[in-house]
Amino acid sequence: MENEVGHEIAEALGILLRRTTRAQLHRRLTEGMGEGVDEVTYPVLSALARTGPRSAADLAPDVGIDRSGVTRRASRLEAAGLINREPDPHDRRAQLLVLTERGRLAVAELRARLAAHITTSLSTWPPGEAEAFAHQLRRFIAEGPFS
Repeated sequence: MENEVGHEIAEALGILLRRTTRAQLHRRLTEGMGEGVDEVTYPVLSALARTGPRSAADLAPDVGIDRSGVTRRASRLEAAGLINREPDPHDRRAQLLVLTERGRLAVAELRARLAAHITTSLSTWPPGEAEAFAHQLRRFIAEGPFS
């Protein structure tokens, strides 16, 4: 029985983590956000907001693409005024990608859109189930196979 639950969770995570699933969600969230923000650049923008200034090489594993892919996406975000490149104080050869104020505002809007989308999708659940799910998901992340 327990193994069945493990398989069920693993299958659900596989669907949730698929690149196509994420791209579809990112496309929906970024619609109408303006130049530079789309399903392709969203992961870089979001990761920078989560981690703070990073080099393209350091950000690449978090985003799931190679350094050159991060660099191309960062160039689009920079052209749109959402990030800047600054010298890395620890490595004179490297540059850090840093969110601008406009970038921070874009991330705040994207996070609000995501929260609203999630809330709407859970609105048909019986009272208390969404809260219990949120609690259990946080616990799963803290204590489960990802910790």
